[in-house]
Amino acid sequence: MFSIVLTWVGAVLGLALFVAMAASTFLVDLDEAWRERRRKAATAAATVPVPAVPGHTPTA
Repeated sequence: MFSIVLTWVGAVLGLALFVAMAASTFLVDLDEAWRERRRKAATAAATVPVPAVPGHTPTA
């Protein structure tokens, strides 16, 4: 009886570990996609020219 309980506990812990490993891989890929999106947005914002204001000379 005790060995059956230990077998089921081991199976549940093994499945929990498997799900945790799969979820962490998914989260790492998702975080990388978010980082890439932020990087692209930052570079796109940096390359957008600022429109000139008539009658104003830029100081920088």
